[in-house]
Amino acid sequence: MGTETWRGRQIFWREFRRSFHTTGAILPSGAALGRALTRLLQDASTQPRRVLEIGPGSGAVTEHLVSRLRPEDRADLVEINAKFVSFLRERLEQDPRFAPVAAQIQIHEQDLAEFRAEAPYDVAISGLPLNNFQAVDVAKLLERALQLLKPGGTLSFFEYIAIRPARALVSGRKERDRLRGISDVLQSFLRKSEFRREAVWRNMPPAWVHHLRRND
Repeated sequence: MGTETWRGRQIFWREFRRSFHTTGAILPSGAALGRALTRLLQDASTQPRRVLEIGPGSGAVTEHLVSRLRPEDRADLVEINAKFVSFLRERLEQDPRFAPVAAQIQIHEQDLAEFRAEAPYDVAISGLPLNNFQAVDVAKLLERALQLLKPGGTLSFFEYIAIRPARALVSGRKERDRLRGISDVLQSFLRKSEFRREAVWRNMPPAWVHHLRRND
């Protein structure tokens, strides 16, 4: 494990303890999940692409994103946590995987709802812990992410397999209602926009990766 990866895990763990609501997991996304979330960047198009990463955290998925950026591509990272933003900026300067594409990447320390893009995106990737939010906020996040895409653009996000049903079994009524609301919101978006789904069993915990397309 590289020095930056180890430091990223340490920072991720500290932020998990401090702000579980927006961090959402004990460990950063594993390599298999990172590859699945960035899979659509493997397309054969030769056109310059605009890429958006929402909630990159310590950069576990960003590691895969930067490896798939072509010289003409540009990427925006939107992260609300100041500690993660500081670490990401450090990685752009010092991490040998990030530094070669640093000029192609801009980091924005703000909430997605407040973010204003210069132009629509071809690909958006979200690492946000949707199970930790209220259903209405999940709907707003996904709607905003899709709005930031150009027609035909894609959004990839993940959710842990069976986590909501498992949490519902040991939760009170209010929490069960919140989790049920999240499920309803996700199913609504998936029915309208999902074109591919992947099970990532080699993640802890295992996860679904959903790939959606803006169809309008």
